[in-house]
Amino acid sequence: MLNAIHMTLMVGPAVPIPVSRDVLDALTGVQVTTTTEGPSAFQLQFALNNRSPLHSIFLLSAGLPIPLVRVVIVVTVQGTSQVLIDGVMTNHQVSPSSAGHSTLTVTGEDLSRVMDYIDFSGIPYPAMPREARVALIVAKYAMFGIIPVVIPSVVVDVPLPISKIPGQRGKDLAYVKILAEEVGYDFYFEPGPTPGTSFAYWGPQIRVGVAQKALNFDMDAHTNVESLSFSYNAERKTLPILVIFNEQTHVPIPIPLPSFNPLSPPLGLVEPFPKNVQLMIGTAKASVPQAIAIGLAKAAKTADVVEGTGTLDVLRYGRILQARRLVGVRGVGPAFDGLYYVKSVTHDLKRGEYKQSFKLARNGLLSTLPSVNA
Repeated sequence: MLNAIHMTLMVGPAVPIPVSRDVLDALTGVQVTTTTEGPSAFQLQFALNNRSPLHSIFLLSAGLPIPLVRVVIVVTVQGTSQVLIDGVMTNHQVSPSSAGHSTLTVTGEDLSRVMDYIDFSGIPYPAMPREARVALIVAKYAMFGIIPVVIPSVVVDVPLPISKIPGQRGKDLAYVKILAEEVGYDFYFEPGPTPGTSFAYWGPQIRVGVAQKALNFDMDAHTNVESLSFSYNAERKTLPILVIFNEQTHVPIPIPLPSFNPLSPPLGLVEPFPKNVQLMIGTAKASVPQAIAIGLAKAAKTADVVEGTGTLDVLRYGRILQARRLVGVRGVGPAFDGLYYVKSVTHDLKRGEYKQSFKLARNGLLSTLPSVNA
């Protein structure tokens, strides 16, 4: 890597340690993808001699299969370190060639994968709200350096043990995601800030905070992206309709739910009128606050009618662009300039090169701010 970029690769059965120089010399490419629509994933590529013992170093120890191989990737850019991913290997593929060399490709996912191995169906949680259940489930994985960050929901639902005792359904990961969907929350893992630790976040999607360094396009010497394009799809926006049944009058009351959320304020000034209406089904047994929380989350997911994609060179940009954060855009034009939410980032590292491809989103055209910080 260039002097301004340094990568550290750590591998181990449970506690990862820095790999040897031989492993780093064989490494030809690293790709890490962080997205709001699923778990983070990584891919490592090695160029090896067909008889190299590195073919099995990630899978074997003393001749016995290792049930879990952990991988941590840390990148330091201009003195600032960031953990790109803390995960486990899930698959490997060897592509031999007639020249006596082969390519070993190792893929994996973040530590949410370890919550998807064992089925704990039937475990009771008497008199425990959803957030307490989530905290207790995530606490089982403290050995992996996982720290739960659980935000209490506005939906207070603590069933009395004499009437109902909630029981777990399925594996930990699936059950925690179900609990999140019941209150309109997200659940994901964020690695760092130090190698070997990760935050397991269970809470609302947050689109506020300090924006990252602006992405500059067509601004001569200030340009710091290689490509940037935007699309506008007004047909995507959907208006959820919540129906509440009045027990006194026996009349259903429809309530349209806007996409506005205090934790996710609009970033675009001009929003399209929703052409699609979705009647919320399956919330008849839910309380009114719970149904509203679910509806607001559904409205927010369809509100991103403006999407942007692009690529950048990290050295020219000066830092690492992070997903699930805000970022400013300048130089595209008044319709698309302004703040955006970073929905996904893919890191591509090779020797002497570090590039990122990204996907941005917001709710409408024209910025709600007169300008964004450089």
